[in-house]
Amino acid sequence: MTAHDKALLDALGKIDTPTICNALEELVSPRQLIRFTTKPFVHNDNPDAIFVGYARTAMIRAESPAAMSPAERNLLRVTYYEHVATAEPGPNVSVIQDLDSTPGTGAFWGEVQTTVHKGLGVVGCVTNGSIRDLSMMAKGFPMIAGMINPSHAFVHVVAVGTTVSIHGMTVHDGELIHADRHGAVVIPNDVAAKVPGAVDLGARREKVILDAAKAPGFGIAQLREALAKMAEIH
Repeated sequence: MTAHDKALLDALGKIDTPTICNALEELVSPRQLIRFTTKPFVHNDNPDAIFVGYARTAMIRAESPAAMSPAERNLLRVTYYEHVATAEPGPNVSVIQDLDSTPGTGAFWGEVQTTVHKGLGVVGCVTNGSIRDLSMMAKGFPMIAGMINPSHAFVHVVAVGTTVSIHGMTVHDGELIHADRHGAVVIPNDVAAKVPGAVDLGARREKVILDAAKAPGFGIAQLREALAKMAEIH
């Protein structure tokens, strides 16, 4: 099974991002190599929305007008659209880094962009920038973003397909990414197929201590017993 098998992606899409992070702790060593976001986000859609796909990256600015001609600016935006719509394998997730000194000064995302991206088959977006038009955004297009802002200011694309950093998470174009309202994490292709198994292992371990904690008479003795049983599950 490869990372881009539909069955695997469907399975990953039913698992929340914290649980994915737990699974990666079993699969990626040393643990500090796991790349995940470390700052809070706002979200625009169903709070239970989960999205998984391949990162299609870009960088934006909005503090001042673009330092390029209108033709160059438009060409770069079209290049970005082509990238998120056609890059293989899919499905694709837009991952956009806002380079401004105050990220989110201008919102790239609103009613128009969510509708366009959903129409192009993009399954969601992760950005440290801002979003707006919350009540008018395309339904079923989940996003996590750095902030909410009413204006797009001078927002424009400045790079496509480059390595980006989103709230402490480094993302290379084409990497598998998993996100929900908690944040996002990169899933290395070489361990992606093992994630569901690691999730099952974690669930079996957690069930032991959860069942014990919910039972009448739970105390330190029962906790010690549960912890010992957890350690025996492999």
